[in-house]
Amino acid sequence: MLRLRPVPLSVIRRISKSNKSTTSSAHPEIQELEDGRIVHTGMPFAHAKIGNFFQEKPELGNQFVEDSLLQSYLKRNIPQELYSKIQKDLKKFGQRVVTDIYSLHLQCDRELPQLEQCDAWGNRVDKLITSHAWKQMHDISAEEGLIAIAYERKFKEWSRLYQMAKNYLFSPSAGLYSCPLAMTDGASSIIEAIGDKNDWLKQRAWLRLTNRDPKQFWTSGQWMTERKGGSDVARGTETLAQLQPDGSYTLHGYKWFSSATDADMAFTLARPLDKDGLSFNGTSGLSLFYLEIRDESGNLNNIQIQKLKNKLGTKQVPTAELLLDGTRAFKVSDDGRGVASISNMLTITRMHNAMSAASGMRRIVNMARDYTTRRTAFGNVLKDYPLHIQTLARMEVETRAATLFFLEMSRLLGKEDSETISNEEKQLFRLMTPVLKLYTGKQAVAVTSEGLECFGGQGYIEDTGLPGMLRDAQVLTIWEGTTNILSLDVLRALNKSKGQALKSYYDVIDSKLNSINNETLEVSVDRVQQAAGSILKFASQNTDNVEMAARDFSYSLARTYMGALMLEQANQVDSTPQDVYAANRWCEQDLCPVIKHKSKDIYSKQIADSNFQLVFDGYSRPSRL
Repeated sequence: MLRLRPVPLSVIRRISKSNKSTTSSAHPEIQELEDGRIVHTGMPFAHAKIGNFFQEKPELGNQFVEDSLLQSYLKRNIPQELYSKIQKDLKKFGQRVVTDIYSLHLQCDRELPQLEQCDAWGNRVDKLITSHAWKQMHDISAEEGLIAIAYERKFKEWSRLYQMAKNYLFSPSAGLYSCPLAMTDGASSIIEAIGDKNDWLKQRAWLRLTNRDPKQFWTSGQWMTERKGGSDVARGTETLAQLQPDGSYTLHGYKWFSSATDADMAFTLARPLDKDGLSFNGTSGLSLFYLEIRDESGNLNNIQIQKLKNKLGTKQVPTAELLLDGTRAFKVSDDGRGVASISNMLTITRMHNAMSAASGMRRIVNMARDYTTRRTAFGNVLKDYPLHIQTLARMEVETRAATLFFLEMSRLLGKEDSETISNEEKQLFRLMTPVLKLYTGKQAVAVTSEGLECFGGQGYIEDTGLPGMLRDAQVLTIWEGTTNILSLDVLRALNKSKGQALKSYYDVIDSKLNSINNETLEVSVDRVQQAAGSILKFASQNTDNVEMAARDFSYSLARTYMGALMLEQANQVDSTPQDVYAANRWCEQDLCPVIKHKSKDIYSKQIADSNFQLVFDGYSRPSRL
């Protein structure tokens, strides 16, 4: 053991003289260790001390008050007498999401769900264990009306916009409870659509899904994905449904990716057996079924939880593989109309996906912005480095465009809910919903990744909570359809409308641009107008090879439409110089990549063959090709 002993005065004087030129000073007391080393007893890193410098963590302010774009859009689109009430609630909620709700969010991140399959005596129990914070999120969701607002319709056609705006504030602080809420919203829309034929379902489930009482409030799952495939439900669904004497069905199948397994109910697809025990393949053999996950005694409804999924992100959500072995269910669609019956749900969940993307971008930008005022590097605070602020500005432009796109689609959804939507708006909404989901998902991953860099090494440390934001963002490009799958959906929407959807798209953009009278936006207006015309021309002249161009075509639809929305925002009476600057910055990019790539013959058969040869160059199993 080392012991300290006093240092002779002559040594102290000699050391003191040698240190006269230094600019920093330690504690004046000097001692000598037994091994001959000289130390200052007040050295900041001596023994258990770890120094005087600690990085400041970013702080979040009221997320509604600090979101000038959100406030401006809502004020512009909602009648004043309604907006005043909505504003009051959102302002209050904007503070909650950075205080008590945010604390619960962090707890959800730490205390992940667990599965106890068997008890101590070997009995199969399949007990799903979730944290107290997760359960609190359930109660908060009910009390704050995060589902109810849209279906109470107290705010008429603006109820949906209000609901989505509130969920936008909630999502980054929700501990991923936004996932079961998305499916609950989707389930509510299904029941509302089929309620006339299934009044019992509305009484049994819908009134609970849209309830504000935590004790009555239900959440829903959606069990579509099976082992053979995700989006390809027509070929991938193997679950069979056997009719019972009382009119119910028993389901027999394996659901491979079932999110929010702690929900109260679920909608699922299955193939009903005919009197000979046969089922039909393809979409025509699928029907929609309603089931409750537990019976009145609280036991699982002949469901075995085989395992919890070990996912890249969204680990807070209990996602499981489920074996349905005689699960009691009720057919709620006509035979063969299962896929058609879930279309409303897909629209809602894709909207929630885009909402999570936009709100996630807003959160990482807000955190990175505050951090620039706290972190010092190379002698300056980060906010004083133009290069760093340039990076944040680019992130801000992406975030604003995504937010306007999401809010505008939410407004149109509200009009559809209240049956006040025009045919032109309906065509546009059907076309742009998959575009919204696919493009904002890609934006979220890129912006969040860039956001982590803004924190340097801290962005890579799990304890900060920042890495999880990137992992969670990655699901946004996959859930409810990957980018390519959704791009093909866009083509189907165009074909189904026989070109009317694209005409509506062009006419809406043209109308927005014609109302702009700000000379500082003229160049950008011309660029968006030209891009919209180029898209229309491309679609009419390239019917043969359009599938290979589907992704670039969808990106072109997104960027051009977002440009029109950004310009519309910048042209308002109360617009700010920041609105104008952001709009012009957005429109500087290549708004129509499909035209640039077409000019290089990227979509030709020759290029397709070259792509194939490039991808499989050196592949060691040629027999599989």
